[in-house]
Amino acid sequence: MEVKVKLSNLRTAPQKVRLAADLVRGKTLIQAQSILLFTVSKPAKSILKLLNSAAASAKNDLHLDQSNLFVSKITVDEGPKLKRWHPMSRGRAYPIIKRTSHIVLTLSEKVLAEKKKTEAVKSEVQNPKSEAKPKVRISKPKAKKAKK
Repeated sequence: MEVKVKLSNLRTAPQKVRLAADLVRGKTLIQAQSILLFTVSKPAKSILKLLNSAAASAKNDLHLDQSNLFVSKITVDEGPKLKRWHPMSRGRAYPIIKRTSHIVLTLSEKVLAEKKKTEAVKSEVQNPKSEAKPKVRISKPKAKKAKK
């Protein structure tokens, strides 16, 4: 079973959020929470809130055990940009682009992932693929030229 949660329009640049997201990708729920708890950055706090929300949803809605959950997928996409202008001397104006992010986090159960692997192995054992025989090339010895 998978739990998918989204955070839209986070007022932090996607490049900064991806740095924090890369820390927890593929980790167990408990490892990810401890990593994000001790990471000093604004996006880490937002991702930790999202992770805790996903864990609560998995526990309360789907009745999943939190010790079996891991972060199977986390993506950070670019959201809408807020465009502002900063006035400068001589009547000029420089643009300020305030970037936003969309985060999608997916928690999965380890038990299900292991079951799928074992089912794939069992099906392969029951239906083995036809093995092609290796081609053997036999080379004939070359005739030596006679010396004059």
